[in-house]
Amino acid sequence: MRVHVVSDVHGNAEALARAGEGADALVVLGDLIDFVDYHDHSGGILGSVFGPAAVGEFARLRRERPAELPAFSRALWEGLGDPQAVVADAVRAQYARLFGAMTAPTYATPGNVDTPDLWPEFAGEHVHVLDGEVAEIGGLRFGFVGGALLPPGITARRPGVFRPYLRTEEDFAAGVARLTDVDVMCTHIPPDVPELTYDVVARRSELGSPSLLDLIVKQQPRWAVFGHVHQPLAPRMRVGYTECANVGHFQRAERPYVLRW
Repeated sequence: MRVHVVSDVHGNAEALARAGEGADALVVLGDLIDFVDYHDHSGGILGSVFGPAAVGEFARLRRERPAELPAFSRALWEGLGDPQAVVADAVRAQYARLFGAMTAPTYATPGNVDTPDLWPEFAGEHVHVLDGEVAEIGGLRFGFVGGALLPPGITARRPGVFRPYLRTEEDFAAGVARLTDVDVMCTHIPPDVPELTYDVVARRSELGSPSLLDLIVKQQPRWAVFGHVHQPLAPRMRVGYTECANVGHFQRAERPYVLRW
């Protein structure tokens, strides 16, 4: 059995169309949408709407003066008549291309840069959308939990131009708790292990899930696969019996991670 796993696609439909070649199944771990493209400032929704100069300034503020970023972003969107409609149309256009590129039997869970409420509009019969659920693939039980974590003490933002799929750890843990006897754990975010959550380019740690780590320790699945951290300190490590693997920043690498058994 051969399963290809990708995460952090961020709009790269051309590579996604090739990701299932030679595989019995494709697993997609979210972040399909390319909202802000930090590599190509003319790309992504922000670049297509406001141009590369605005994205360059957005990236600079995020890196150097994050406290000023909300006001800058607000000023950009307030210059449009109906920013919510602009973003919704752009998201739907990307989803039409991306879900159309999933030609192999696909099992998918959303990331934080996704709008999971829209997925049923685009997922065909061969695309199984899972979140807090188990699917059997080739005789193994694959568990899926989507989204990323809100910082402790922070509640979800009110709906704005784009609302990322962010969850409290309690909500995420409830999804994890529904999974039993898992052979392969599939999430967008990593477990709460410092080597797996630290991004060496951004020079900061992303939030990993304690409940996910607890499942790995207790159930010892064969694999735990995830993305979210684009340049991890450790792309792979073992936690007990479990091989924990960041499957890579697919938008840039364009290579799926391969599971064989």
